[in-house]
Amino acid sequence: MHGLSGSLRNRSLVLAIALSTVVTGQTAWAQAQAAPESSTMPAPRTGPWMKLHKAFLERAKQGKIDLLFLGDSITNGWGGHDNNGAGPIEVWERHFAPRNAANFGIGGDRTQHVLWRIENGEVDGISPKVVILMIGTNNTGANTSDEIAEGIEAIVKSLRQRLSTTKILLLAVFPRGEKPGPIREKLAAVNDRIAKLDDGQMVKYLDIGPKFLNEDGTISKEIMPDSLHLKRKGYRIWADAIEPTLWSMLDEESVEPSQADGAKTKP
Repeated sequence: MHGLSGSLRNRSLVLAIALSTVVTGQTAWAQAQAAPESSTMPAPRTGPWMKLHKAFLERAKQGKIDLLFLGDSITNGWGGHDNNGAGPIEVWERHFAPRNAANFGIGGDRTQHVLWRIENGEVDGISPKVVILMIGTNNTGANTSDEIAEGIEAIVKSLRQRLSTTKILLLAVFPRGEKPGPIREKLAAVNDRIAKLDDGQMVKYLDIGPKFLNEDGTISKEIMPDSLHLKRKGYRIWADAIEPTLWSMLDEESVEPSQADGAKTKP
């Protein structure tokens, strides 16, 4: 009986240890899933995202990119469509296509995803005159303002290392939300920090966010129907707002926004 009792105790102990291991493992897994993603750790995504990344690699191989847009869905919208199907393709064709522009924006991207794309070939073999970077809004749910800013800082650092002769037009993260609120406050803190990346030479910081706002601080649905993504009017505002800065950064003859025929004049 003693032997049987000892055997049962041993089995119970083994079962208890095994159960504890399973519970501990599940807890660790749950904690890992709940932990916020690092804004500075390069990370890829799966599915259609990887196909877009590969398409950008192929575009980079073709070369002749003097102006590169880099970002998330708001940047991706320059590709000729927006949420309502009435896209800003004519704005792109007028302002940027003549400058040999390429659009490497992917919807849903966070700082860590753009960082991974940069470090995995998207800027290899090219030497744009200017990169226009706007990223960070998709990090607001998982990261603090400092973490988001650190992710943007990491991207700028990576671009500077790989594109030593390329200037960076770093845009403040655009405002989001119909009215002022906590998310706007978080983005304002991000922008306050990344503004310090402006070195007066290779990195230029520009905040055009106020141009999207009404006098009372609200965002019109004519500009952002979902208070995040731009409609055609919003893209026109974006293009006109950065044009004078691009004239300077590209050291070029300027294209007046009012000239539909693309004729060039001195700024």
